[in-house]
Amino acid sequence: MAEDYTLEAPLERGLLAADGGLRRAIVISLFTDARAKADDELPAGSAGLNARRGWWGDIVSPAQAPTGASWTTGSRLWLLSREKQTAETARRARGYAEEALQWLVSGGWATSVSVDASWAADATGVLVLTISITLADGTSVTEIFRRPL
Repeated sequence: MAEDYTLEAPLERGLLAADGGLRRAIVISLFTDARAKADDELPAGSAGLNARRGWWGDIVSPAQAPTGASWTTGSRLWLLSREKQTAETARRARGYAEEALQWLVSGGWATSVSVDASWAADATGVLVLTISITLADGTSVTEIFRRPL
């Protein structure tokens, strides 16, 4: 439940969409590099200690995180940086985006998050993510992001 922990002020339930806090939270969740899982195939050229990327702050979950909750900042969208423009790549992008935004639902900030991933018709290699969120108060919010891969 969201009452069990707090986030910064712009993410208070009533203010989530009103002041741009929600858009900021979505951008951070989607476009910060999450650590790759052990079985993720890394993009060609990834090597060394930082090959799996991720944010160092994820080493320890915040004290305010729900007990037993996994905590990862960001998404694994970066893994698609050298992928071809296929339906499978769009499917993976949708999964990575949904995974990155799941905290909104599990934390009680939203009742649902859905993601549509497609390729831009007007540009080659540009992924379009349409994020639809139903907030806890019933308000619906849709954000669209275009990201070149």
